[in-house]
Amino acid sequence: MAVTALDVRDIALRLPRAYEAWVRDYRKFRVGQIVFASVSPDETVLGFGFPREERDSLIAREPGTFFLPRPSDLRYRWVCAWLAALDHDRLTVLIEDAWEMCVPKSVAAAYFAQQGEVHTEPPRDT
Repeated sequence: MAVTALDVRDIALRLPRAYEAWVRDYRKFRVGQIVFASVSPDETVLGFGFPREERDSLIAREPGTFFLPRPSDLRYRWVCAWLAALDHDRLTVLIEDAWEMCVPKSVAAAYFAQQGEVHTEPPRDT
């Protein structure tokens, strides 16, 4: 079942230090001043933090789900996805991983421990 902007909001706002802000009709989720996820004004696209060096392989594996951000955002650690192509579990992982890139390791470790998870760096494509 496809996810919605409200699903993004529910997941993002349960994360420590995360808050919501509106910028030019985009719903953005931040830690401090760092944006880790964003929903387009038409609520069809999720932008989220993702390692720059891995995004090409992600997009190549699933071109119907993931795509590059606009050219002006290519310098950031960012990728985009069609919300309609994601399920709730996948969305949760993407948002938690993006958030984890923005918080101190101790904050992330405490959150994942509270969730009963042992969270380690995902394997990197080489």
